[in-house]
Amino acid sequence: MLWPVDFRGKQHILITMENVTIKILAEKLKLSRSTVSKALSDSYEISQATKNRVQAMASKLNYAPNPYASSLRKKSSKTIAVVIPEVADSFFAQSINGIEAAAQEKGYHVLIYLTHEKFIKEKAIIKDIQNGRIDGVLMSISSETTNYAHLHALCKKGIPIVFFDRVCPEIDTAKITTNDYESGYRATQHLIDYGCKKITFLAISKSLLITEQRLKGYCQALADNGIPFNKGSILVCSNDMENNYSVAKKLLTKHNRPDGIISSVEKLATSIYNVCNELKLSIPTQLKIICFSNLQTAPLLSPPLTTITQPAFIIGKTAATILFKTLKKRTAALHKESMVIPSILAVRNSTAPVGTPFTEVQL
Repeated sequence: MLWPVDFRGKQHILITMENVTIKILAEKLKLSRSTVSKALSDSYEISQATKNRVQAMASKLNYAPNPYASSLRKKSSKTIAVVIPEVADSFFAQSINGIEAAAQEKGYHVLIYLTHEKFIKEKAIIKDIQNGRIDGVLMSISSETTNYAHLHALCKKGIPIVFFDRVCPEIDTAKITTNDYESGYRATQHLIDYGCKKITFLAISKSLLITEQRLKGYCQALADNGIPFNKGSILVCSNDMENNYSVAKKLLTKHNRPDGIISSVEKLATSIYNVCNELKLSIPTQLKIICFSNLQTAPLLSPPLTTITQPAFIIGKTAATILFKTLKKRTAALHKESMVIPSILAVRNSTAPVGTPFTEVQL
């Protein structure tokens, strides 16, 4: 809708609802901009009669406050960025739900950035965030990230950052993780308890701290059970599904193939299932599989997949809550807010014989 507005009787302009400002309202009402602003904010300093006049004119002209201008005045955009490797992964999807839940409680908007596991993409995103209107960042680094200069630069800008799941070891800030060492140990011990002697660990990246911790747990469990460690039992895969399928097929057609597999991410377990189906290998009779996964369809696979399930929703919500606490009270020491939230071992038929009762054990 268009409205003619008279400025001092000298000229007329057309105003649309997109460009009605406090200045225009003040001109129309012959009031100061400060008075109009306070009236719109229901300030006690302004009489009810004046508030009514201002509200009536604002309604007539379809005035809407500019949240960006407001954020500039308050030095806050009420917006946070979430930087993650992917959203198809069920862990990150559930983490986002937790982040959104915390953000909604605090009245914040959430912008989600996907690195697609690419370091160069991650650097570009962080640079974009530095130049934008973001109050804080929640982040899980990419599998390719080994240089952290871009993250140090973000911190120098005074933008608080909280890591979750995949953390940067060089940045002294809050890190919300699960007990990866214990989880790696328990996954390995579980396979050993069910008779496995040749256990292969499938990783998405050896540079990630979570992989490092899970591998330490894996190696310790082998040592505690007198099983020799073999470097060839650790395979680093990629984000290419076809390549992962080829790696899995090569692994399972070896003469001395493994009898147990620990998959660090669910996409690798999917490749193993597909290859076993092609090669007619029986799970769990000929091969037992356990996976770090939040896959909701894990119980529906054939056979149902044994998982180390991370508390993704709680991790996401906890990370966001800590960030909002810092944004409210800038003096909060983020490095003191780190937290480890235990995972759960859910035993199903990809490792246990059919008929074994389903169990969940907190690690």
